[in-house]
Amino acid sequence: EMSASLVGSEMCIRDSDKGFTLKVILKTLTRIGYSCNIPKDIIENGSTRKIQELAKEMVLKSTDFGVPQNRQRIYIILWKDGELDKFEYPSACDKSVCVGDILETSPDPDLTISDRLWAGHQRRKVENKKNGKGFGFGLVSSESSYTNTISARYYKDGSEILIDQGHDNPRKISLREAARLQGFPDDFEPSKSKMQAYKQFGNSVTVSVIEAISRKLISYF
Repeated sequence: EMSASLVGSEMCIRDSDKGFTLKVILKTLTRIGYSCNIPKDIIENGSTRKIQELAKEMVLKSTDFGVPQNRQRIYIILWKDGELDKFEYPSACDKSVCVGDILETSPDPDLTISDRLWAGHQRRKVENKKNGKGFGFGLVSSESSYTNTISARYYKDGSEILIDQGHDNPRKISLREAARLQGFPDDFEPSKSKMQAYKQFGNSVTVSVIEAISRKLISYF
């Protein structure tokens, strides 16, 4: 009976430190008797660029699995040496989604950001663009194909995902919308603390991606 292990990273480690972090992680795991889709000789002796290139097939996008969020993460499937030649990663589903699919029909008015916060977001975006940083708020509407990646710091100011409300200031997404953005069902109950709940969803892996990987894993048993 094959024993497989799933390692999901919530960091974009494929590009971190020009691939050095990924190489160290893979070396550590394969030296204790595990294999993955990247050959061991390349992990041990190949360049970080080559490892990054081969690791592309391990990177899955939430937008490909029915969730309107631009979230790309690396998922490393490992198995004990000799038990498998290669793992076939799941293909994108054919479900078309947009931001409107996760929005509540009657959002809490308290989610609308203040004039001061909205002005601060706009000012920082202009300053960051001027300084070449490229960071700023992410404004989307119900018709948008996807949002930016939700992070654990979302509870602070909601800058990465703001919903356009026309003439009114934009609003943050609600906890239920944050849950949907990560593929959680509507009967899932988050932490009673709003701050911890937003952190919970920002730190989570996308449920629908994990489900697709798990179904593939089960087919090997």
